[in-house]
Amino acid sequence: MDIKRIGVVGAGQMGNGITHVLALAGYDILLNDINAEALDAALVRIEKNIERQVSKGAVSANEKKSALARISTTVELTELGPTDLVIEAATEREDIKHQIFATLLPHLAEHTILTSNTSSISITRLAAATDRPERFMGFHFMNPVPLMQLVELIRGIATDQPTYDACLGVVERLNKTAASAEDFPAFIVNRILMPMINEAVYTLYEGVGSVYSIDQSLKLGANHPMGPLELADFIGLDTCLAIMNVLHDGLADTKYRPCPLLTKYVEAGWLGRKVKRGFYDYRGDVPVPTR
Repeated sequence: MDIKRIGVVGAGQMGNGITHVLALAGYDILLNDINAEALDAALVRIEKNIERQVSKGAVSANEKKSALARISTTVELTELGPTDLVIEAATEREDIKHQIFATLLPHLAEHTILTSNTSSISITRLAAATDRPERFMGFHFMNPVPLMQLVELIRGIATDQPTYDACLGVVERLNKTAASAEDFPAFIVNRILMPMINEAVYTLYEGVGSVYSIDQSLKLGANHPMGPLELADFIGLDTCLAIMNVLHDGLADTKYRPCPLLTKYVEAGWLGRKVKRGFYDYRGDVPVPTR
């Protein structure tokens, strides 16, 4: 099908990044969030990030102007009904995703493809709660969306080929690379990445090393661009914990048990960069380890 207008649900870090790249690629975007202030903040961030691309010569001033003109916002989820494709990018909680779909479904056009940017939850289970399991799939962008090349495409058991092909066409138009993943907990990237982060938290929990020494060891010893605890802060510790819980529950293997220290940080509200405190304290000029 010819996808022209796309609805994005959620104006947070992932939603505004997805909106950014889709608008630059020429799609008309309707960005939704329950919070009007979040929508305003998303537009400011998108403009700032595209301007950074303009300053580097990656995007022209006219392309920036055209992209921003393609973005509309709404606090009414039902207004996404006439779009050709919906990408749900809300928080990584299955109950919230079900609520979003239940509200949206009665208003969707028959042809509309419904997708989720979930990083771990079963696509088959999400699809089964909708009226269009054949036109439902996982559409998992990496963070930060404008910089990361990969998009995971995940079929549920009922996803049909035209739906997959349409989403693949969007990825190709974005000049990104698609990886096809089977519908297993956390798919490919997070199935590998999150246990590494969880093990880094265990290493901290058991006193093997400090925050600084753990991150430096992986950066200098394994050539990682970012240490695992720094990366966890960037992703959001609540998201990391949610994905580990999905792995632990879905695969029934104790090796995926979330570290108690990760749970403790989340319970304290120390969720990482988005709240300025996690494994590092970001409230000053320079991030300082909290342990």
